[in-house]
Amino acid sequence: MRVKGKDFRTVWIEGPNEKPLIRMIDQRRLPFEFVIHNTRNVGETCLAIKDMTVRGAGAIGVTAAFGMAQGVLEKDPEEAKKAIEATRPTAQNLFYAVNRVYEVASHSANSVNDARKEAEAVAEEDVESCKKIGEYGAELLKDSAHVLTHCNAGWLAFVDWGSALSPIYVAHREGKKIKVYVDDTQPREQGGKLTAWELQNEGVDYVISPDTAVAHLLEHGEVDIIIVGSDRIAANGDVANKIGTQVVARIARDFGVPFYVAAPTSTIDLNCSDGAHIPIEFRSEDEVLYKTGRTADGRIEKVLVVAPGSHAYNPSFDVTPASLIKGIITQKGIIKPNAEEIRRVKQVF
Repeated sequence: MRVKGKDFRTVWIEGPNEKPLIRMIDQRRLPFEFVIHNTRNVGETCLAIKDMTVRGAGAIGVTAAFGMAQGVLEKDPEEAKKAIEATRPTAQNLFYAVNRVYEVASHSANSVNDARKEAEAVAEEDVESCKKIGEYGAELLKDSAHVLTHCNAGWLAFVDWGSALSPIYVAHREGKKIKVYVDDTQPREQGGKLTAWELQNEGVDYVISPDTAVAHLLEHGEVDIIIVGSDRIAANGDVANKIGTQVVARIARDFGVPFYVAAPTSTIDLNCSDGAHIPIEFRSEDEVLYKTGRTADGRIEKVLVVAPGSHAYNPSFDVTPASLIKGIITQKGIIKPNAEEIRRVKQVF
């Protein structure tokens, strides 16, 4: 990840095994402030996941893996596992990573050391998978392509490269001229705040557009391809992603614009038969009622933006049916969103 020309990862672990420190970019404070947040124990790590200091499928998963390593060190891995799994119920990568580290530690004579090694392996695989997603996905992007994306599935959502934005970064570094339409993504505005910040740092041409402008953009031929991320992929190819994704997919079908999902195979949940069985997280109504921004004199402020006394309905994700998806870009290639392909790529790799 490039931040003012310097390379960063979204989350990493440092320090001795006896006192590890999990470090992460504080995404709550972007794009106005670039701050590194530290967590020293499982409780702090759980809070960082819950309050979205760290967010995004892969980044949540790797943070959860590091948190599980902390739990092993704290001598209560069972309770740590339960606490971490309770933070973000839709995020499949979280469950994948926690269980992986927990199983290694449970069968190890040197559980503290091996738990950390396994967590670090999860992080390295996340980086490599996202790089490969970028390479496969970049083949879909012609020179001068106009791409639309929803929410943030870039560097910040993973350890590096990202999923939906990785093809854009690879294509850009190959010399292709890419223009990105960035859905602002209500209510937390991860597109306008995070994706735009990333693209700006990478030097990719972009413009922020309201979620509600998607039909207009597609009707007027402004978009060649849509690529989004995913927080969980069911065994039949249904995909859970940030709220509003299903709307984008249905509009894409109506206007004949190809709609792709980018995700590593760790996001696939073969135990979930279809989208109806994906748990959907509901978050605080304050995310809808209040907005945080920077004033003209540089102060960061949170303000009420709706009629006082109002209440809000705030599901964090929706499910896009497999029938609306042209393909899923994985680290092992682009697959069709059907049960046979999903099972093959998950089991073989």
